[in-house]
Amino acid sequence: MQYEWIENGGVTSPRGWLAGAAYANIKKYGSEPRFDVGLLYSEVRAAAAGVFTTSRVCGAPVSVSKEHLSDGHAQGLVVNSGCSNVAMGARGLSDARRMTELAAGKFGVLANDVLVGSTGVIGRPLPMADIQLAIENIELSSAGGEAFARAIMTTDTVPKSRALSFEIDGRRHCIGGVAKGAGMAHPNMATVFCFLTSDFSADPAWLRQTLKSVADVSLNMLDIDMDTSTSDCMLVLANGAAGGQPIDAHHPAASQVEAALRAVSIELTRDLARDGEGAKTLIEATVSGAKTLDDARRAARTIVSSPLVKTMVTGRDANLGRLMMALGRSGAELEVDKISIWLGDVCAFQRGEPTQVAYDLISATMAGSEVVFRADLGLGRHSATAWGCDLTEGYVRINADYTT
Repeated sequence: MQYEWIENGGVTSPRGWLAGAAYANIKKYGSEPRFDVGLLYSEVRAAAAGVFTTSRVCGAPVSVSKEHLSDGHAQGLVVNSGCSNVAMGARGLSDARRMTELAAGKFGVLANDVLVGSTGVIGRPLPMADIQLAIENIELSSAGGEAFARAIMTTDTVPKSRALSFEIDGRRHCIGGVAKGAGMAHPNMATVFCFLTSDFSADPAWLRQTLKSVADVSLNMLDIDMDTSTSDCMLVLANGAAGGQPIDAHHPAASQVEAALRAVSIELTRDLARDGEGAKTLIEATVSGAKTLDDARRAARTIVSSPLVKTMVTGRDANLGRLMMALGRSGAELEVDKISIWLGDVCAFQRGEPTQVAYDLISATMAGSEVVFRADLGLGRHSATAWGCDLTEGYVRINADYTT
């Protein structure tokens, strides 16, 4: 299947999707125009699936969204930023449910068909009166995708949206996506915030299994700062507005549709890594030759999460032995004399031994806005790619002053 990227595309690019946002004075930071409450709505009920944070301290919106996804369908989403509605006890659950009720009234659907997400500061109550007013004032439209993308941002500096189109049996279909998460990004069987919309028809069971697979090769391979959010949530909704037979495991186009979902998710993952808090450089690490897929993923994520690798990139320091260190503690099965490591096209280690490459060449290769590492473990056929960013003084400043 061939697909085409849609310029300035996003969650309202697929048929039958509307969005909008308003400002409820929850989020005190961010560039103008400032939004902190967003709505996303499908004109028809959609098959839906989600993966969520595995943190044992999870937000009330996570619990409510899991409940509402139990039948594999949804028709809308309400999200706020600036306050995560985490560790708020019974009030938190009540507020999360109230948000779905308010959005359902706006949409004209049942509250059980509305999902909810909140992100921001932990341990503070939501200003429900302000949120209610904001929801009432939101104007839903097919042009509202960018406002929605801004409404979910916390310390992100830019909104992150993608969309592509493809053809199945002569019908044109589209997948749109939006994501946020510049910090507290160390996904583990979950994600940062990422919402995918589509206009193909799908079997809910297939969609649920496919989303898990897509998350595992995209957002689960992102690591900005080794901290897992209490509110992580990745959702996909397929409303069938473009027609055609539902995609399930037996549909001839199932693998191609999964590939399209994966493509959107990987690009959003790269966007998140590129905009990590204080980041100046995107880091990509591919590990091949691993004995198992788990080993490949574990090793790649350890490289991009390592503070010493991150600061090496920050300083353009020719200290690629730190990659060998990261591999060694990753838990992947290794034989040192079989490991080769590259920075771009520059080979730094060949079968466990350093090459004679000049240090100034290594430093110069790290001078761009993107640094690509490759490691071959020489033990098998499995490979994986992970994404992260450098660690700068900007990250410390952002998080030292986050609430003060």
